[in-house]
Amino acid sequence: MGFHGWRGNPPGTEDEARRRIVEAATACLDRAGLAKTSLSDVAAEAGVTRQTVYRYFPGLKDILRAVGLAGVEEFARRMERHLASFGSAAEAAVESVVFAVRTVPGEPYLGLLLQAGEADFFTDGVISPLAFSFGARILANVPVDWAAAGVTTDEDLEGLAEILMRLFMSFLQYPTTPELGDDGLRALVRRWIGPALSGAGRPGGGTAGAP
Repeated sequence: MGFHGWRGNPPGTEDEARRRIVEAATACLDRAGLAKTSLSDVAAEAGVTRQTVYRYFPGLKDILRAVGLAGVEEFARRMERHLASFGSAAEAAVESVVFAVRTVPGEPYLGLLLQAGEADFFTDGVISPLAFSFGARILANVPVDWAAAGVTTDEDLEGLAEILMRLFMSFLQYPTTPELGDDGLRALVRRWIGPALSGAGRPGGGTAGAP
């Protein structure tokens, strides 16, 4: 597998080699920032040659993608903690959009996909079936009564996650003009998402004004 170098401690598998290169890139980014990090810097940090890095990643942008995606789990944990402070399904859904729009660009690693000109890759990653399942998992961990809001199945939860993720990507890539503040964004999303999570007109949810 070409484990040349590695500071005398070669990885045992290709997955480990990729992980170590990603860790080396993360260290470089923490130390010097995106603008001053090159593939040569990453190779030196990992203790390998540029040719070795190329065996696992076609280029620096591919390494940045891996660094960014490695930040997804931590981002999800922080979003879950934030959403746990809201008491209803509608509030949690609205705040998930606001949190993502305001937080993703400043994420130290997840935001790299945007900073490095990888907006299309980032978008494709967010609006994928795997991402929707991941989003549904985040929503499921929020302590609100989803069933009372008409979200009663895993399919419902994934559908809601898809709508919310597509919505936050739209706001993220195409900001309103003039730009909305947090309260304005919150009010707009609540106006249109809130009624969908009222439970009205859904199976088992009753209908507004029904006897």
